[in-house]
Amino acid sequence: MDGRNWALKDFVAAKALVVIFTCNHCPTAQYYEERIKQLVTDYRNKGVAVVAISPNDPKAVRLNELGYTDLGDSFDEMKIRAKHLEYNFPYLYDGDTETVSRAYGPVATPHVFIFDSARKLRFVGRIDDSEREQFVKVRDTRNALDSLLVGKEPSVAQTKVIGCSVKWAAKVDAGKTELAKFAAEPVNIEKVDAEGLKVLRKNDSGKLRLVGFWATWCAPCVAEFDEFVTMNRMYRQRDFELVMVSLNRPDEEKSVLEFLKKKQASNKNLIFASADRDKLIDAFDLKWQGAVPFTVLIRPDGKIAYQELGSIDPLALKRAIVKELNAIKPW
Repeated sequence: MDGRNWALKDFVAAKALVVIFTCNHCPTAQYYEERIKQLVTDYRNKGVAVVAISPNDPKAVRLNELGYTDLGDSFDEMKIRAKHLEYNFPYLYDGDTETVSRAYGPVATPHVFIFDSARKLRFVGRIDDSEREQFVKVRDTRNALDSLLVGKEPSVAQTKVIGCSVKWAAKVDAGKTELAKFAAEPVNIEKVDAEGLKVLRKNDSGKLRLVGFWATWCAPCVAEFDEFVTMNRMYRQRDFELVMVSLNRPDEEKSVLEFLKKKQASNKNLIFASADRDKLIDAFDLKWQGAVPFTVLIRPDGKIAYQELGSIDPLALKRAIVKELNAIKPW
């Protein structure tokens, strides 16, 4: 992620080398991000080097596996992640060939490999015994390092690991199958009146509700529409629903539906039931003047978590969605 290639020789002076296979999308890996940073801080002056490697082929990560993340596992997304969370360790990409990853053999993310000063493998396994830090009882990686730094054999040389399976290139076909299933899902549209828009805004669904107001004549709406389709596919297995509301006139319903089918928008789709747009706009939000795109993220209690008049920042919106979903029901 720092624009250079890394090799074992870059860590030649380290008394111990910790190689952690991890990634962006896995919720277990995300639980450990701050602990890895703290590990680096605590052991850097003791001569320990830490490097993280993403073993995943980003094309092998299905959309329905991205329900707990704002970012996938591509190299560009790794750069965003590392900068945003201020990683203090090299974060390396192996997703194109997976050559290094296959040589080590991680089975999940995160998966730790610790080598001594002679680069003999001395520990393989987990960082600790609970992804939720408040329940941690055994800090396996730290225990192994503490032993090695005083010349002792780690009392535990290997543990099982809990986390997301490594997304080897062989899983790419599963992603293609998933996309084919998405493409086959039915796409429908319903008319919505003022009362329906009031209910939509109230949100008594028990879910986090993302509402996007748009129109086929709105160029920014059309440009960003695919982002909403992707978000629906990412998060819909959680307590989330997407509702797209078209401001097109009722007599344009057929052309709107054609557009939705082209975009494979199998989420809930609505179109204004009347040409009296002012009444319908006021029914949802008296402060909204009717400009589109207009995007609102509504919590299950009816409070607004995110709102954007104009084009969305997809990453900012995904971060808001993940934050709110985790508040409702963490992994």
